[in-house]
Amino acid sequence: MVRSNGTGISQFILLGFSEEPALQPLIFGLFLSMYLITVFGNLLIFLAISSDSHLHTPMYFFLSNLSFVDICFTSTTIPKMLWNIQTQSKFITYEGCISQIYFLVLFAGLDDFLLTVMAFDRFMAICRPLHYTVLMNPRLCGLLVLMSWTMSALNSLVHSLMMLRLSFCRVLEIPHFSCELNLVVRGSCSDTFLNYVTVYVVSGLLGGGPFAGILYSYSKIVSSIRRISSAQGKYKAFSTCASHLSAVALFYCTALGVYLSPADSHSSYSGVTASVMYNVVTPMLNPFIYSLRNKDIKGALKRFIGL
Repeated sequence: MVRSNGTGISQFILLGFSEEPALQPLIFGLFLSMYLITVFGNLLIFLAISSDSHLHTPMYFFLSNLSFVDICFTSTTIPKMLWNIQTQSKFITYEGCISQIYFLVLFAGLDDFLLTVMAFDRFMAICRPLHYTVLMNPRLCGLLVLMSWTMSALNSLVHSLMMLRLSFCRVLEIPHFSCELNLVVRGSCSDTFLNYVTVYVVSGLLGGGPFAGILYSYSKIVSSIRRISSAQGKYKAFSTCASHLSAVALFYCTALGVYLSPADSHSSYSGVTASVMYNVVTPMLNPFIYSLRNKDIKGALKRFIGL
C-alpha cells in the first residue's frame, strides 16, 4: 500500500454488501435499476415544475429543489459502487473518501433543511392563508433555499476538516458501500474524541433543530385544521400536507435506522441495509410520493411528456 503524509495510507477498502462473486451481477443490476429510477423520476419532477408556469409557487419551488438534491445525494455513492463492482475493485482513494463524506453530509443536510422549509410553507398556507402570497414571496423563498445550502455546506465543511486531522495506520476496511462518516472515524488510529463531540453536537443542533421546526409547524397546522367546521374543508387542508408528511416520516425513520445501527459494524450489516433505505430508497420513492396523489404534478408531467 502506498503511504501518504498525514493519513498513513492513500486508499481505503469498501467491502460493500457481499464478497460472493455470484451475487455481484444481481447487486449491480438491482442498484443500477434503483439509481436510474431515482434520477429519471426526480429529473422528471424537476423539469415538469420548471416548465409549467402554473407550478411556479413556493411549494413546488421547494419540491423542485428537493428533487435536484435527491439526484445529487444518490449520485454521491451509487456510481462509485457500480464502478467498483464492474471493475472488480473495492478501493477508494483517501481524497475520494473525504470528498464522498463532504457531499453525503451536504446533501443529507439539504434534505433535512428543505423538508423543514416545506413544513413552514404548509404552515403559512394553512394557518396564514390571507397573507400567504405576500409573506411567501419569491425573495423569501430564494433566501430560505440559500440559507439551507449555506448551513449544509458549512456543516459538511466542518466534518471534512475534522477528518483531515485524523491518521490511519492500517489499511482501513469499511464494511459499507460508501465512506460512512462514523465508520471512517472509528477506523482511525488518532484521538477521535473531538470528532465524535463534533458529530454529536452538530447533528443534535442541525438535526434536532429542523425536526423541532417540523413538529412545531404541524402542531399549528393540526390546531388550525381542527377549527375548520366542514369535514370537506378539513380533508382538503390535510391532503395538501399528506405527501410532505410521508416524505418526512420516510426520511427521519431511515435516518434513525442509520444512526442507531449497531456500533460493531463488522459483526452486523444492518447498518448497511439502513443506509440503502436512507441513501437510495428514500430519494427513489420521493417522486412517487409527490406525484401519485397530486393532480397538479400529474398534469404537469403529462404536458411535459406531451400526452
